[in-house]
Amino acid sequence: MKRLIYLDNAATTKVRPQVVEAMMPYFTEYYGNPSSVYDFSNPCKEVIAQSRETIARSLGAKASEIYFTNGGTESDNWAIKATAEAYQSKGKHIITSKIEHHAVLHTCEYLEKRGFEVTYLDVDEFGTVKLDELKKAIRPDTILISIMFANNEIGTIQPIKEIGEIAKEHGILFHTDAVQAYAHVPIDVDAYHIDMLSASGHKLNGPKGVGFLYIRTGVKIRSFIHGGAQERKRRGGTENVPGIAGLGKAVELAMADMEERAAKETEVRDYLIDRVMKEIPYARLNGHRTNRLSNNANFAFQFVEGESMLIMLDMEGICGSSGSACTSGSLDPSHVLLAIGLPHEIAHGSLRLTLSEENTKEEMDFVVDQIKAIVQRLRNMSPLYEDFMRKNAR
Repeated sequence: MKRLIYLDNAATTKVRPQVVEAMMPYFTEYYGNPSSVYDFSNPCKEVIAQSRETIARSLGAKASEIYFTNGGTESDNWAIKATAEAYQSKGKHIITSKIEHHAVLHTCEYLEKRGFEVTYLDVDEFGTVKLDELKKAIRPDTILISIMFANNEIGTIQPIKEIGEIAKEHGILFHTDAVQAYAHVPIDVDAYHIDMLSASGHKLNGPKGVGFLYIRTGVKIRSFIHGGAQERKRRGGTENVPGIAGLGKAVELAMADMEERAAKETEVRDYLIDRVMKEIPYARLNGHRTNRLSNNANFAFQFVEGESMLIMLDMEGICGSSGSACTSGSLDPSHVLLAIGLPHEIAHGSLRLTLSEENTKEEMDFVVDQIKAIVQRLRNMSPLYEDFMRKNAR
C-alpha cells in the first residue's frame, strides 16, 4: 500500500478513537428523541447537556450560551443574517475583512442584495486586519463586526482582543469565525469581548456535520432554522445526538492536550518551513511567520501551477491543498492570497500544508524532497521560467 502523509488538517481531521467510542451508544443503545418525555430519552438529554457544559467551559462561557448547529457554515450564516434582521432598525452597516471564509463573504453579499452595506477591510502583507482602518470604517449605523479568529488558508491569527475592545467601545456586536482556531489556541469570550463565535467539530478530531454557535446572553438574535422548539426555541430540528456526544468528547480531549499538541505541531511546522525556504528558490511563505496557527504552512512557488503540484504530490501519497477546501474545485486564485498582495500568477502556485500532532520531521523530509523535485519538474516545462532564467543569466 502506498505511503500516506496527510497534510490537509485545515480541511478536515481524523476522528479520534475515543470520540467514535463516545458516539456509538447513541446510534444503537440510546436512540430516543431528546424531545420525548419518557425515561428512555434521558441519556440523550444528558449527553447534550454534558457536551454543552464542556464547550462552555472551554470558552469561559455559560452552557445556556452554546447552541448546536450542523457546522461552521451554518453558524456563520446564523450569526450574520440573524443579527442583520434583529438590529436593522439601528442600522444596516456591517464590517468584515477581505480574507474571510466564503461562509461569511457570501452571506455578506447576500445581505448587500437586500439593502445592507458591507465594508470589506484590507489586510496587510501577512493577512492581519489593520486596526486603524477598522476604527475608520465604523459608522453610527454599524451593527456588526465579523472578523475570523485565524485564517483558514494562511494561518494568520488576528488581533481578536483588540478588535473586541473596539467593538465593545462603540456598542457594536462582534462575531468571530473561530472554525480553524477553536481548541487549537486559547479563547476566552469575556476577555476578548466576543458576542458570537462559530466552531465546527470536524476541525478538531470530531465528527462532521456538527458544530456550535456561541451567543452571548443579551444578544437578541432570533432563530435561523424554524420548525421546532429545540435549542431553547432558537434552532429547530431533532438534535444530532451522536454528533453532539462526539463533539463534546473531541473538545474535552483537544482542550486537555492543546498546549502539548501545539508545541509538537509548531516544531514540525517550523522544520518544514525552514527546509522549504532554504532549499527551494523563488518560494514565499504566506501569512505571518510566527503569529500563525501551529499547524499551518502556506507557500507560493513562482512559475508553478498549484493544481498540477497537488496532483503530483497525491501520486506520492501526500495530501495537501491549494487553499480552502470549500473552493478546491475553483480555477480562480485564492481571494486570501490576492488580498495580501500576491499577483495572480504567483497566487496560482500556492500550496497549503496543515499538520496534525501525528506528523513527524521524517515525514517532512520526504515531503520537502518531493516538493523540490515536483517544483523543478514543473518549472522546467514553464516558458515563463525559461524566460526568467535567461534574463537573469545575462
